[in-house]
Amino acid sequence: MKHLTLAVLCLVASVFAISCKTQSGATNTEQSASEGSVKGNWVITDITFDGIPRGSKVTVFDEASVNCFKGSQWILPANNNGSYTLSSTDEGCNTATQSIVWSLYKQGGISSFQFKKVGSGVKAKNVTAGYRVDVASLTSTTMVWRAAVNFEGKTGYIVYTLQRS
Repeated sequence: MKHLTLAVLCLVASVFAISCKTQSGATNTEQSASEGSVKGNWVITDITFDGIPRGSKVTVFDEASVNCFKGSQWILPANNNGSYTLSSTDEGCNTATQSIVWSLYKQGGISSFQFKKVGSGVKAKNVTAGYRVDVASLTSTTMVWRAAVNFEGKTGYIVYTLQRS
């Protein structure tokens, strides 16, 4: 009887240990998304929709159509005073450069990239509006943002893929 109880306890402990083991290859954005890993120069290479019909006209960051952000360059230096440049010449797109102050926000195991637009002579602390997108994944060369948006009364997502340049 003692041997049977000991065997059952060992079996339960083994099952528990296996079920708690971290899966290799799993991405933990919370640990990998740091300001150091985000800083640098990035280009938005792809934008897709999740829960929003393909081809929908969506304005992002209170700036321009989502299509105008394809190919945009994001300069994210260590001092957090960066910029993005829209360079698309698609119909309805205007080229522009916008100064930003950026940082990472972490809550509940999710890292988010957040930024505020700042104009010349304006201090970031005086800007109350800003934008936040979840960092869905991050490697040394690729970053994916996932932004929840309200589209026709429902929540959809815009997924931005950025490549380090």
